[in-house]
Amino acid sequence: MNIKAQIPNLFTMLNLFCGCAALVMVADYKFDFAFYFVCLGIFFDFFDGFFARKFNVAGPLGVQLDSLADMVTSGVVPGYVMFKMMSDSNCFGIQSYFPYLGFVITLGACYRLAKFNIDERQSVSFIGLPTPANALLITSLPLVADYFHSEVAMDFSYIKWFLIALTLLSAYIMNAEIPLFSLKFKNFSFTKYKLQILFLLVAVFMLFTLRILAVPLLIIIYVLLSIVNNIVNKKASI
Repeated sequence: MNIKAQIPNLFTMLNLFCGCAALVMVADYKFDFAFYFVCLGIFFDFFDGFFARKFNVAGPLGVQLDSLADMVTSGVVPGYVMFKMMSDSNCFGIQSYFPYLGFVITLGACYRLAKFNIDERQSVSFIGLPTPANALLITSLPLVADYFHSEVAMDFSYIKWFLIALTLLSAYIMNAEIPLFSLKFKNFSFTKYKLQILFLLVAVFMLFTLRILAVPLLIIIYVLLSIVNNIVNKKASI
């Protein structure tokens, strides 16, 4: 057995384990630990691709394992978090089935992951919001709400329509035909990756100053920066 070939798969399995642990945390209303496990899973997800390229052992098995692990960590977990936010707040009534709309996020993530595997355009950049970024956005919401409403934690009754709109927007933007810049560096050229470096510097500053509040803001900034970058590049090519 080629040990090097199994190292990326090991990291993929660690990603999957973190996704499973995050689901348990959500079920126990430990949204902070769920968020941390999702972050750890995304960390492992980054390094499985890194080692696959470094050891030149990328293959179809690794691609499939990566998507299946991401489906749990970045697909099922955020959908379950949204379901919990909708159902446990009683904003739709006890007998309402509306909270199940939260799993539209899971369906959108599943479709995106399947499309990503066969879309050759996404080898350098992304088309639509990557599922890990979307997972960070959704799983950070309970923590942001708790930050602002610590004395009435998880009271989402006044923003039920916001949650529905965000669920639908989340599923849409993961599959939208919007080019988004990748944060994967093939070398350390500042000229080539100045946008990515600028974003990472802003991200570090915001995370240190705003902490959990920075997470949803950074996802929004990431999308807006990509759109502006697309417009600038389009004008430059004319």
